[in-house]
Amino acid sequence: MLVYTIKELCRTCYTCVRECPAKAIRIVGGQAEVIDDRCIVCGNCTKVCSQGAKVFLNTSDRVLKLLDGSQKVAAMVAPSFPAEFSDIPDHRTLVGMIRAIGFDFVGEVSFGADLVADRYKKLVSDNHNYYISSDCPSIVNYIRLYHPSLCDNLAPVVSPMVAMGRVFREQYGKDIKVVFIGPCIAKKAESPEIDEAITFTELREIFAEKGIVSDNISPTSFDPPEGGRGAIFPVTRGLLQAARISDNAITGNIMSAEGRTDFQEALKEFESGLISSHLELLCCEGCIMGPGLSKNGKQYNRRSLVSSYASSKMDYIDSESWQKSFSEYSDMDLSVHYKPDDHRIGLPDERDVNEVLARMGKTSAKDILDCGACGYESCVEHAIAIKRGLAEVEMCLPYTIEKLHKSVKELALSNEKLSSMRQALKQSEKLAHMGQLSAGIAHELNNPLGVVIMYSNILLEEAATEDPSREDLKLIVEQAGRCKKIVAGLLNFARKNQVNHQTVNIKKLVNQGLESVIVPENIKIEVSDLTTNPEAMLDSEQMLQVLTNLIKNAIDAMPVGGIIKITLEDTLSDMIITISDNGTGIKEEDRAKIFEPFFTTKSIGKGTGLGLATAYGVVKMHKGQITAESNDDPLKGATGTSFRIMIPRRKE
Repeated sequence: MLVYTIKELCRTCYTCVRECPAKAIRIVGGQAEVIDDRCIVCGNCTKVCSQGAKVFLNTSDRVLKLLDGSQKVAAMVAPSFPAEFSDIPDHRTLVGMIRAIGFDFVGEVSFGADLVADRYKKLVSDNHNYYISSDCPSIVNYIRLYHPSLCDNLAPVVSPMVAMGRVFREQYGKDIKVVFIGPCIAKKAESPEIDEAITFTELREIFAEKGIVSDNISPTSFDPPEGGRGAIFPVTRGLLQAARISDNAITGNIMSAEGRTDFQEALKEFESGLISSHLELLCCEGCIMGPGLSKNGKQYNRRSLVSSYASSKMDYIDSESWQKSFSEYSDMDLSVHYKPDDHRIGLPDERDVNEVLARMGKTSAKDILDCGACGYESCVEHAIAIKRGLAEVEMCLPYTIEKLHKSVKELALSNEKLSSMRQALKQSEKLAHMGQLSAGIAHELNNPLGVVIMYSNILLEEAATEDPSREDLKLIVEQAGRCKKIVAGLLNFARKNQVNHQTVNIKKLVNQGLESVIVPENIKIEVSDLTTNPEAMLDSEQMLQVLTNLIKNAIDAMPVGGIIKITLEDTLSDMIITISDNGTGIKEEDRAKIFEPFFTTKSIGKGTGLGLATAYGVVKMHKGQITAESNDDPLKGATGTSFRIMIPRRKE
């Protein structure tokens, strides 16, 4: 595998997906993986990955091992070297540094470019067929994999690298080992005729490892044969200029395209018959922007450096010597035939694509944003990639953001419910402790209180009518009776006896509760029965006590009159009773304490503070819930209080 991912560095930005012309990047578990058999080794992903997660195979060690062998080794330097080594003004110094590594020969691939340009010129002069340039191995790989029907249109001429390799073996012997040094990753696997290939950045690493610097190197020239106009080959339309082919937009019959987007569009139009001309294609923006060069280089600056070198080269070149070498190798076999290797994947069914789009929340035309954040040009392309197993739904940014917002809302709701449950649990624990205490107090008071009540009544009956102590005895009997009610309330609050479940008509129970309460003339009571089945299994006596307590409290909260609304509702499993008033409301600081025993906002002697506590205990014994909502601030809207009781319809 020439290109791969360092998973620990991948930040899931999908930039590599966007930049891969072959869509050979698969996202699995949020990690980007290179699919080896789909990769055209263009290296775009390594160029754009800001985290360094996409890397290519480093073959420096293999080259150094080759140099340690007994056979002679030749280095072939790509004509784009001025774009990389601008820090070494004299190219001969660079040649000397390469020799210092251990190479026996150092030559220019630009001579191979001269030969290839000449062959290409002869091809395009024949108008019987239209050709696509074959000097870029990534373009060749792309056509073989994804446009296999165009393989016969690939120019049957080897690349300048392979041509120069053949020249070197003719020049220096068949057994010589050849190493290519250039800007391209794909060259590492382009042809078995080249023993090894390293990039310019790998060459810099070797210089650093061996301590080779330009200051202490003796300049030397390239070994023959010397390159000519092929030095301009790496820049845009360099093949045409090297071949001296007319670049006139009117008379020329060759179209050029470079970069991942343009070359794909050119191939599509060529295949569909919209273009009737030869194509010069490069996967990068010229070889001067290949993935094997140092990052952050400027395209036009690099072009200028290559052009300057080519111009100066043409000024000092020995034309006679070059022509002699060119004539010697002009008849060399530079032919090649490219075999198709179809890796196209059929389009999924439209219904399947729409199903994937629906999973991403794209159910209408307005949902199809085509924002490209996922790395694909359109939402449909993304959906197709998901169906093919190359992408994930979570790659869709709008979908992920919407899902995040939904999760935040759900989390907020869960926190609110948790807070409410925590408060309810705290209240239940508090009431449970108070219930135990109340039960103990009531039990201890019952016996002595019974004695006080009995003997005070006896003394009152025996006292003469004119006895001055009779009024005092009446007061004792009255207050003892009040104490009895308080104790009874405590027992009701903390009662542990079983609920006597029986089938009760809730509407009749409410009417019975209203009949047992004295309702002032200035208060109106409205009962709304919304139940589908008014029957439930309840303890009628206990629930009657709850209803009367709540109705009495509502009456007491409206001293100047008002309306009490009683609403009856039900579900399949629960019965719901809501008692609302438009009275004075409950102050905010008092709401957390309303169900506590002995807490009351009424004046002394008006209330015991056990009504709501008892109601709470009864509802809980029925496995139900009782909640209160209240507003005591007229500025915030209508005042009043609403108690909501929800009790299971059947005995649990």
